[in-house]
Amino acid sequence: MALPTPKHVSIAPLLKLLSVPPPKDNPVKAEDIALAFSRTFENELNPTQLAALLTLLHSTGKDRHPDVIAKCAQSMRDAAVQVDKRKLRDVVRKRRKVLGSYRGGLCDIVGTGGDSHSTFNISTTASIIASPILKMAKHGNRAQTSMSGSADVLNAISPKPPKIESLSADLLPEAYEHTNYTFLFAPNFHPGMKYAATVRRELGLRTIFNLMGPLANPVEAHIEARVVGVAYQELGPVFAQALQLSGATKAMVVCGQEDLDEISCAGKTNCWLLRESENPGYKGAQNGDEDDDTSDDEAPSKYITEVETFTLEPKDFGLPSHPLSEVGGGKLPKQNAAVLMSILRNERPPDDPILHFVLMNVASLLVVSGACDADTCESGEVVKERGPAGGRWKEGVKKARWCIESGRALEEFQKFIDFTNR
Repeated sequence: MALPTPKHVSIAPLLKLLSVPPPKDNPVKAEDIALAFSRTFENELNPTQLAALLTLLHSTGKDRHPDVIAKCAQSMRDAAVQVDKRKLRDVVRKRRKVLGSYRGGLCDIVGTGGDSHSTFNISTTASIIASPILKMAKHGNRAQTSMSGSADVLNAISPKPPKIESLSADLLPEAYEHTNYTFLFAPNFHPGMKYAATVRRELGLRTIFNLMGPLANPVEAHIEARVVGVAYQELGPVFAQALQLSGATKAMVVCGQEDLDEISCAGKTNCWLLRESENPGYKGAQNGDEDDDTSDDEAPSKYITEVETFTLEPKDFGLPSHPLSEVGGGKLPKQNAAVLMSILRNERPPDDPILHFVLMNVASLLVVSGACDADTCESGEVVKERGPAGGRWKEGVKKARWCIESGRALEEFQKFIDFTNR
């Protein structure tokens, strides 16, 4: 029996407005573009028109406007399989561990990809290493611009990989009963993305979908802190503003001066830090619950942000520089998985370039989360020295080393493997 042909909605008027030639300015609103993407996720947009939309957004530069990125990412989250907010909030609270100004919320570290450097899977490895201290909700997918994406490397873990396809929205709250680490496999939570897959592949362009991904974490409402890497410098301030518009209060956007979507181990990294402060317009949460994140998304946030721009380099972390040629990834997922596990098992030499590269990125997330603000911790005496933007970057490296050397990072990851293989 043949499946019914999907009923498509025409966006021809929107495409005509986007195609107005310069110097005239097209008056297209971010909300209208986001609405078109919401049609995509419901399989209501003709593939030809989707290809035209992606191409016009790219050629006009509209896909690099903060409000467009933020609104389109919101449409992607709205179309996602929804997690039970109250269940997730309750289990995260129950196992909450406050450290410094980190309040025990979920965290993510992610890059836009597309930087053409084919480095090792830094953000995936960093997300696991940070999990003894932070509750991680790593959002990722198979490779789009490299040979080994985050999902690819996890599927290649030996002797037994996690079954990332088995962690559904329904099971996510239960997962945090067992471990601080989860990997949110994008196809499990964003099934509507399959309707854009063929067009994206055949276009061969870096499109707005690459920029929506880091803002489309399905547990966005519970994310306390994140580090986002972008693939070229012009995107830094754009993404910082998109994060502000999305309601993020603790975040750092990074871009290595080589146009690298990580903290660079080779030289300087440009950073855009979102700092939180009390919102004078905040009236208190509903029902007297200060942390009730199930309230209306339009309600005033308890925190507001300001953006600080600065640079970081390896010496700020107390580490030497290494050329990117020494931290290459781009190998088959099985090879990158072997390196990842050798780091978790503390088998790499202390001066290993890939280890240093990972440590800097873990440290950055720990600093942004506020965990490094604590003056005491179980990892030993605190390094109180402050560097650029007042961050305790060297303390971040010390905590990251402790996560590895104590075996705690491997332990959290093994709990995730066991839970998803249950």
